[in-house]
Amino acid sequence: MNRPESRPSGGGRSGPSQDRGPRINHQIRIKEIRVIDDEGKQLGVLATADALALAVHKGLDLVEIAPNQRPPVCRIMDYGKYKYEQKKKDQASKRKQHQVQIKEVRVRPAIAEHDIGVKMKQAREFLAAGDKVLICCLFRGRQMAHKEVGEQVVRHVVELLSDVARVEVPIRMEGKRMVLLLTKK
Repeated sequence: MNRPESRPSGGGRSGPSQDRGPRINHQIRIKEIRVIDDEGKQLGVLATADALALAVHKGLDLVEIAPNQRPPVCRIMDYGKYKYEQKKKDQASKRKQHQVQIKEVRVRPAIAEHDIGVKMKQAREFLAAGDKVLICCLFRGRQMAHKEVGEQVVRHVVELLSDVARVEVPIRMEGKRMVLLLTKK
């Protein structure tokens, strides 16, 4: 029976993972650190054991906030509360972000003026929301012989939206479709 060779312990990693967050309490192994107390006052350079004892006395944690400084800067704080606040900040910033999407508005070479008005109202809403709008003119059958009619419709759409949008990608043919990309001014 063949057995796989045993690997050295540690899983072959080249060092500790950097995405675990700051070191806290007994994870701080350096002799001397610069300490900031829970009220924001600088206590100066202290021995790590003394700073840890002070944090334990106050019922808080000793958290390394600037590990690359010499000596490293540590703060006495409630680490659980700190992590909770960071999580809330991250969630709030994600909520404020808007992913730009490309919204498609389809028109036809034989579209009525009222239908163009309805489509343009929809396109204005997309542009106001910060999205890009792809104007797509679809051709069927014999309409391909008169591409200039579809091009006139697309140019009319650009005129109607010229106050809120600008052309990002000019008119081009993609098979039986004529497309044009608009973005917010």
